[in-house]
Amino acid sequence: MVVVASSLPDSIHPHNFPAKLWRLVNNLENKAICWDSYGDAIIIDQHLFERQILSQSTTNSDSTEAFKTTNFTSFVRQLNLYGFRKHEPAIKDNHPPTGDGGMYHHFHNPNFKRNHPERVASLKRLTVNNKAKIQAGLNVNCRPPGLRKEMTPF
Repeated sequence: MVVVASSLPDSIHPHNFPAKLWRLVNNLENKAICWDSYGDAIIIDQHLFERQILSQSTTNSDSTEAFKTTNFTSFVRQLNLYGFRKHEPAIKDNHPPTGDGGMYHHFHNPNFKRNHPERVASLKRLTVNNKAKIQAGLNVNCRPPGLRKEMTPF
């Protein structure tokens, strides 16, 4: 994998969604997702992303590069839960040609910028509890590595 931007801080767990997204968008070999011309937003070619990234998530589910879904709508939901918002670009960005008439989506998060990997640490999943903590001015910590909530049968 060819990554152009500086690496993420050690405090960010490599399996977290924002870390995976950061590595993906900074991978020069990946044409399905890229930075806009300003480095302030990401551009996703939906069809290419589904074929090249999400379709491989089932075979590499333990990988730090794979997402936990093969569904593009679920991936967008994760973006939204981490504070990304869809927006229209101010100017027409150059999209990589895909040959299939690509369906492009632009997403922005003020803490996800091309030359600022240190800001990725501030991306928190916006659960109901986390939203309440943020509104109360409290610190929201990420779940430590390896502590997943186990599902218990009813």
